[in-house]
Amino acid sequence: MTRRRDFLAANGGRRVAMPGFVLQVRPRDDGDAAMRVGFTVTKKIGNAVVRNRMKRRLRALARDLLPGKGIAGADHVLIGRQGGIERDYQALTAELLKALIRAASPESPADQRPGNGRGEPRTPHGRGKGRGPRGGAHRHAAESSREPARS
Repeated sequence: MTRRRDFLAANGGRRVAMPGFVLQVRPRDDGDAAMRVGFTVTKKIGNAVVRNRMKRRLRALARDLLPGKGIAGADHVLIGRQGGIERDYQALTAELLKALIRAASPESPADQRPGNGRGEPRTPHGRGKGRGPRGGAHRHAAESSREPARS
């Protein structure tokens, strides 16, 4: 997968979080039985060297397991997590097998809930109102502690 819209569409499918990565799976309606796979590693993980190393590990996992265990006719997106780069490859393999089994199983009640699983509606970037980097009650705390300028 290379197009942004495909990644955004996969974001609306099943999501299975594991310690080393997050797997997103979304069946396609186009009737094509081919599996597609995409990889994402954000800058939070590290610099370009670390991100590329993580993507290589995810590609190797997908190459080894998806042809036999993946869901036919679905898009699979592997999102690298912070702990994934240090994890043993065998542990990542076991986690991907577990994630694929969970993704293929019928939806659980937790997957059917709208929002972020805590009863709150899902907002962009997973934050609620006023919780951004400058939002909330602490927004003007630094300004209120300053003394007024004297002339």
